[in-house]
Amino acid sequence: MDFSVVAPTFLITLREGVEAALVVGIVLAYLKKAKRSQLNIWVYVGIGAGIFVSALIGVLFSWILQAMGTLGPAGEAVMEGVFSVLAIVLLSWMLVWMTQQARSMKGMVEGEVAAALEQDSTAAWGIFTLIFVAVLREGFETVVFITAKFQQGLLPAFGALAGLAVAAGIGVLMFRWGVRINLRLFFKVMGALLLLIISGLVVTALGHFDAVMQTLSSQNRASQSLCFYYEHFTRVHSCVLGPDVWNLSKVLPEDKLPGLLLNALFGYRQRLYQVQAIAYLLFLFTIGSLYFQSLSGRAFFRPSRASKL
Repeated sequence: MDFSVVAPTFLITLREGVEAALVVGIVLAYLKKAKRSQLNIWVYVGIGAGIFVSALIGVLFSWILQAMGTLGPAGEAVMEGVFSVLAIVLLSWMLVWMTQQARSMKGMVEGEVAAALEQDSTAAWGIFTLIFVAVLREGFETVVFITAKFQQGLLPAFGALAGLAVAAGIGVLMFRWGVRINLRLFFKVMGALLLLIISGLVVTALGHFDAVMQTLSSQNRASQSLCFYYEHFTRVHSCVLGPDVWNLSKVLPEDKLPGLLLNALFGYRQRLYQVQAIAYLLFLFTIGSLYFQSLSGRAFFRPSRASKL
C-alpha cells in the first residue's frame, strides 16, 4: 500500500472526525441527561446525511476537475490551483477558529441542544440540523483538501474511511466507555501537523499557477511575456516563481521515499523556487503565530451571541 497517498487523507479525516465526534458525543450525553434519548435516532440520521452529502460534494468536485481537464493542461492546472487556495483558506480558518472555540465548545453545543428541545414540535429537526451541519462542515473541509491534492482512486478514499473509523472509535471510547483521552495534547499535535500540511499546500498552489503560466506562454508569442522570469533569469526554469532556492532531485527525490511521503504530507518539492520559499515562510509564520496564540487562549474571532455552530 502506498502510504504516501493514504497518510494525508487519514490525518485530515482523523482530526476533522474527532471534532465532529465531540459534537455528537456532547449532544448524545445532553439528550440522555434531559431524558430525551428517543431523539438519538435523529443524531444518527444527521451523521449519515452529513457523510452522504460530503461524498456527493466530493463526486461533484471530481467531475468538475475531470471536465476542466478536457479543456487542456491549463484548465486542469487552474482548477487544481483554485481548489488548493480554497483548501488553504478553509483549513487555516478551521485551525485557528476551532482552536479558539475549543474551551467553549461544550457550552455552545449544549446551548444549541437546549434551544432545540424547547421547541417540542421541531426538536427532532433541530437536533438533526445541528449534527448534520457539524458533520458536513468537517466533511466539506476534508473533501476540498483531497480535491486540492488531486488525489483520486481507492487509496485516498481508504485513508479517509480509516481516519473516520478511528475518529468514531475515539468518540465511542470517550462517551460510551468513559475512557479519558488527552484531547488537548491530541489537538496540539494534530494542529501542528495540519499547519505544516496547509503550508505545503501554499507551495503546491503556486506550482499549479506557475504551470498555468508556462502552458499559456508556450501556446503563442503574445503570451510569452507572462513568464516574467524567462525575460530576466535565462537559466531559471520557472515561469513566475523566480530562481532556484534548492535542487535536491539527486539527494532527496520527491518520487521516492522518504521524499514521496514528505511531498504528499507537507508539499515538499525537490526543486523549490524563491517565491514559493518566501510564501511558505510568510504563511507558516503568520498562521502559525495565530494558531499558537489561540492555544494560549487569545481570541481573534469573537462570535456574536446569535451565531450558530
